Amino acid sequence: MRAITYSVFGPARDVLELHDVALAEPQAGEVRVRLAFSGVNPSDVKARAGTRPGVIKPAFPTIIPHSDGAGVIEAVGAGIDQERVGQRVWIWNGQWQRPFGTAAQAITLPAHQAVPLPNDISLETGAILGIPGLTACHAVFGGGAVAGESVLIQGGAGTVGMLAVQLAKWGGARVIATCSERDHDRVVRAGADTVLPYGTQDLANAVVDANEGHPIDTIVEVEFGHNIAVDADIVAPNGRIAVYGSAKEMNPTVPFGPLLFKAVNIDVLLIYLLQAGPREQAVTRLHDALREGALDCPVQQIVALSETPAAHEAVEAGGRTGAVLIDCQA
Repeated sequence: MRAITYSVFGPARDVLELHDVALAEPQAGEVRVRLAFSGVNPSDVKARAGTRPGVIKPAFPTIIPHSDGAGVIEAVGAGIDQERVGQRVWIWNGQWQRPFGTAAQAITLPAHQAVPLPNDISLETGAILGIPGLTACHAVFGGGAVAGESVLIQGGAGTVGMLAVQLAKWGGARVIATCSERDHDRVVRAGADTVLPYGTQDLANAVVDANEGHPIDTIVEVEFGHNIAVDADIVAPNGRIAVYGSAKEMNPTVPFGPLLFKAVNIDVLLIYLLQAGPREQAVTRLHDALREGALDCPVQQIVALSETPAAHEAVEAGGRTGAVLIDCQA
């Protein structure tokens, strides 16, 4: 099969190469998925570039990148129902702690990591559900239902943020989001009740005013170090800050006193490590929201497998208006 591989860290165009790789037969408990699309996420780009803290070389001699994807099961190993052959599925943790991910024509992996995709949900959307979808869903609902509560989404125009806005609104919350001026209208269309620009003067008061003078129950945070002072000021007693990023400040100074005396729950999310129960709940919620037409997963561009370096560069550039996907069969 054709696959994109790398063996050393470096710029996308220097280290990502198209090769023929042996097609792995599924072993007991495994399935092989003929991939339609592979999703490119910031974590994939950082892993290939070698920018993860403390990681100085790739974990395996040869790596096929990417953890997200969608396709059709074409073979199953022992112990797996033969009726799964032909089933449309989406993938999670495709390349987590294993060498071969979804930037290929096929992937062989444990059967439970290939989630049945409802027939009315596209394969393109399926390729977005792994990291962005599960992160957004667990960030919003990881503390329980949000109906009648307030949710602030810092960075509402990013792939995770945009999904979180839609999911929080679907869940019955009052949704406040921050984003750039450029993305204001997109975030409003996604369902945010109030959208505030990043540069808003006295952002804390602006957020509380948008919530009719009340503090915020749940904060979904993309830049923990940069925003924690504001978050600590506006979060409600016994509130929750769901953190999935802090790229601008990886060693933040935390205002412990205000957080302590509000008994704030700081929930640091690494979706790769989400336990089975919460993951199943998030999968069910994502499927329900999609079936009800409450969740749109925008795609910015789809490129051929051979153009994977360009896809990595698009993700590195930032400022995207949707996901970047690889057409695995093109």
